[in-house]
Amino acid sequence: MKLTPLFVTLFFTAFFSVKAQENITHTVFKNEPINFGGETDNETDVIRLENGRIIYKKITVPSFPKGTDVKIKVSLRSNGDRWDKSGSCFVVKDLNELSILNISKNNKEFPSNSTVYSKFKGVKATENYAPVIELLRFMTPFGVGYYSDNTVKYRRPVYIPTWEKEVVWEQDISHLKSLVSNTFYVGVWIDTWTSEGYKVDVDLIYSNRPRKTLKVLPLVNTISYVNGQSLPDFFATGPLDQNFELLKNAKNVRLYFTTTGHGGHEGGDEFIKIKNSIFIDNQMVLDTIPWRDDCASFRRFNPTSGIWLKKDSASYIDFEAKAYKIKEIEERIASSDLSRSNWCPGSYVKPFVIDLGDLKAGKHTMQILIPATAAYDDKLNHWLVSAYITYED
Repeated sequence: MKLTPLFVTLFFTAFFSVKAQENITHTVFKNEPINFGGETDNETDVIRLENGRIIYKKITVPSFPKGTDVKIKVSLRSNGDRWDKSGSCFVVKDLNELSILNISKNNKEFPSNSTVYSKFKGVKATENYAPVIELLRFMTPFGVGYYSDNTVKYRRPVYIPTWEKEVVWEQDISHLKSLVSNTFYVGVWIDTWTSEGYKVDVDLIYSNRPRKTLKVLPLVNTISYVNGQSLPDFFATGPLDQNFELLKNAKNVRLYFTTTGHGGHEGGDEFIKIKNSIFIDNQMVLDTIPWRDDCASFRRFNPTSGIWLKKDSASYIDFEAKAYKIKEIEERIASSDLSRSNWCPGSYVKPFVIDLGDLKAGKHTMQILIPATAAYDDKLNHWLVSAYITYED
């Protein structure tokens, strides 16, 4: 068959169009240890900070000039830590700018105007400092992986055939494409205080499907990544106020807000419902109680969760009587089953996304109000919140 020039052109155009839209997966970390003063590995391009509780590395991927969808995939296994811990996967675009990474590595100081109530450093964005933007907030489960064998078989409910070997989270971060293309830095922080810690995998997945690239402006982040930052219990004192400035009119502005309550034991902010409110330019844009009541659905990821027994009345089929009967039983309750302030052991935390419409160039205000409980003694109440906006110019 003789191929015409038009046929050849159409064939190769279609072929390369398909190739251009194939997913590109970039592996950032593979089986990478995160711990407190424990084992490391031979990966020379992985930098460890805060005694190993933060890892990060430099990444280079294509620029995707026409834009792309982006997903992040994080897989986690306990390496001996049996507790539920806060975790954060984050991005830093340029190490020449002041961030938690070069502050920790080079012993630099947070700007004074990044501080809240004269004590809580590095919370607010300033002209020369940007809090890191979270790609994914997560909570480690109780002991998944390391303890997912018969050593804890008597804690396993009958409805779970086997403990999971790891927990895997995926989140669409296409709106952050401008931060995760070309060259940038990806880090992971876990609030572990054991030498065993965890093993983590991180992949970034690019569709190469054209889409609009958005501007991103960091606002606040209360996570205490760096030694010297204080436990963020300041919401019990008053709101978090932050100003930001847009140099040009901004279209289709969206506020991304991630929030989780922690600490205080029974009756603390981890286990009670507390309203979160946000005001932009004195107008309320979010008024919600962040809460998860589906934590029992994560039981298969939590082999070392604490267990206690609770008496209950159960309806069951009595085959001899051929009828339902009721008897008193002892029900197995796991700590990981309990409802919490917007998280479960083994879950990732989905940001609240608030459409702000169009904003004029100039100065704007944001206020985050959480009537929280103060930390005292060993009751470490605190709220981990982060916020940024995306927009078109």
